[in-house]
Amino acid sequence: MTRQSLARFGRTTFVALATACALGGAALVAGCGQQPPSFSNLDITGNTQFGKDFSLPDSNGTVRSLADYKGKVVVMLFGYTHCPDVCPTTLAEISQALQQLGPDAAKRVQVLFVSVDPQRDTPQILGQYVSAFNPSFAALRPDDAQLKQVAKDFRVYYAKVPGNTPDNYTMDHTAASYVFDTTGKLRLFARDGQGATPWVHDLKLLLG
Repeated sequence: MTRQSLARFGRTTFVALATACALGGAALVAGCGQQPPSFSNLDITGNTQFGKDFSLPDSNGTVRSLADYKGKVVVMLFGYTHCPDVCPTTLAEISQALQQLGPDAAKRVQVLFVSVDPQRDTPQILGQYVSAFNPSFAALRPDDAQLKQVAKDFRVYYAKVPGNTPDNYTMDHTAASYVFDTTGKLRLFARDGQGATPWVHDLKLLLG
């Protein structure tokens, strides 16, 4: 699976949301046309097309929701540990952004990696995977039913692409992240593979 084929899912959603913001209407993103704040990523504040919360087990089996991260900016992205390029690149970029923000600001940001491949992403594998990028990162491992529901809630696409053997497959999935502010409100739709600079800019705004 190439970066281009994965990224197109995030790009398609981004274009649709940007068009809605430009045209207006009931599904319009709150704050469209307003000057402050000027985010680098797409502002989806008030958009009713996406879920407002989640309830998913982490890699230790503890069920997590936004309430567990009250007072923090939460970055939620979907992916899988066997992803060849997009997922590791994005996790590395966000980790770099947190380093640039400095320790005081970074501890107020929680990155959550939601597996779209629970069949292979065991709790141990997930925990080791995300902590390799940053010790503060956490992983969420939904079962098949939970994954289906959270993907529906957040309009996330995912699909298995068969390989040469039953275990040698890839996962197409939406290549984007969702960002909640410190009050638990969904604020941003961030495309993957954009580098650390936009993350630093937007996280600073959300952290105030």
